[in-house]
Amino acid sequence: MGVLTTPPAPRVPLTPTAGGHADGVSDDEFRAAMSRLAAGVVLVTAHEPALDPEGPGGEDVGMTATAFMSVSLDPPLVLVSLRDGSRMDDLLAEQPLWAVSVLSESQRHIAGRFAMKGRISDRLLFEDIPYVRGEASGALLVRGALATLECRTEQRVPAGDHTLVIGRVLTASVPSADGGPLAYFKGRYRQLG
Repeated sequence: MGVLTTPPAPRVPLTPTAGGHADGVSDDEFRAAMSRLAAGVVLVTAHEPALDPEGPGGEDVGMTATAFMSVSLDPPLVLVSLRDGSRMDDLLAEQPLWAVSVLSESQRHIAGRFAMKGRISDRLLFEDIPYVRGEASGALLVRGALATLECRTEQRVPAGDHTLVIGRVLTASVPSADGGPLAYFKGRYRQLG
């Protein structure tokens, strides 16, 4: 006796709507689905050079990111996704040197501070955070981070309302082996375990 099977439903091509989503995918549905993907949390930093060489020495800028990943081992490349028009996106369009501090579970306050909307100046945000200045990038590296990387932008790729910045790793270190990573899952910072 044969097995009766139901033929698969015909595939309906999903066409993007005016907003860019495929029919049937809302912003909220997309956010909810992606919130189920656990991500590591990093602080991306860069030094904005002074406009006037005779004036103050420029400004340090920081941004919390969860869309960060390794791209290649040879050459060593990483990628960070930046919202179009954000301060970091604008700065890295002109300044090719930047750094990443992989935050530990004890550095949740740093992640929250640099993720705030309508926040105060970055100078005040860095005020009580222990850091060193990277030799290759001039950007700030957070002390106590699980790992730090200094990078030079190799490529910028427009992607919807974000820019994917691919950077060649100039330095990499593991200054701290203490504690676990800070993770982001279901819209909140989390600890593993």
